[in-house]
Amino acid sequence: MALTTPRITTEIVTAESLGKKADVRGAVFKAVLQIALFLTILILAVLIYQMVTGGWSVLSTRLGDFLTSPTSALPQRAGIAQALKGTFWLGIIVVLVAFPIGIGAGIYLEEYDHNGRLINFVDINIRNLAGVPSVVYGILGLAVFAKFLSGFTGGNTIIAGGLTLAVLVMPIVIITTMEAVRAVPDAIREGGFGVGATRWEIIRHFVLPYAAPGIITGTILSLARAIGEAAPLLLVGAIAKPGGNPGLFDLSQLRESFTAMPVLITDWSAEAKEGFVASTAAAIVVMLIIVLIANGSAIMLRNRYENKRNG
Repeated sequence: MALTTPRITTEIVTAESLGKKADVRGAVFKAVLQIALFLTILILAVLIYQMVTGGWSVLSTRLGDFLTSPTSALPQRAGIAQALKGTFWLGIIVVLVAFPIGIGAGIYLEEYDHNGRLINFVDINIRNLAGVPSVVYGILGLAVFAKFLSGFTGGNTIIAGGLTLAVLVMPIVIITTMEAVRAVPDAIREGGFGVGATRWEIIRHFVLPYAAPGIITGTILSLARAIGEAAPLLLVGAIAKPGGNPGLFDLSQLRESFTAMPVLITDWSAEAKEGFVASTAAAIVVMLIIVLIANGSAIMLRNRYENKRNG
């Protein structure tokens, strides 16, 4: 007699446990979830369609010039080169500052010292900070990084903006790391201690590889949020029309006036000239592509580490 597959066995047990009655509540709940998923995809599709059609006159005729030209008061000559460079360097600073500190803090709080009133107090405040409006972090960045530490940052510069965004997403990175590490089964740690491994060896060789998919996904998604924030950068001093158009890897721009994609989009959306409507839509499309690439990279890395872990 053929063996019953696990799925069929599960369905039989479920049916028997429910007395062969229809699971009406479960069906309704599933339908509600499907409707929510459909509405989410529909809203995203409508947004992308509107932006692509609105910016098609720019994307189809002068895409290369649009990507490489500096900002301008004339919509037919305006480009996003400076904004792309500013966004790139802001992302680099976030990666170099927020990721190591956030991941390290999350591992410490979860693996080394996760008990006690002080740690619980710190944990609660970190979770509260993750929900603080971004404009508050902009005020913090203006007071600390742009003013108090102006000797290091140069004032209203990319360095000040990047540090502000790093502080903004750091609580998210910490929480994501803590949840990913917490999901690692205790049996893995106990097995490591059983063979005489130290705590660091267990974290390095067992805990981190197991938690890597969740950590990577959370950190990259937090980076996508950081590069899409406009309010903190406006408060720190980002402007829509900075002077000069240095090369991408010219480090001198880190201590000069700067702009970024969210700031430029915000400024163009308020322009009275009709030509900036298409330029704004085109810039939003480019911004969406950057965010989708970041999110896609997170999914690919997560799947890679999950396959490696399960394999």
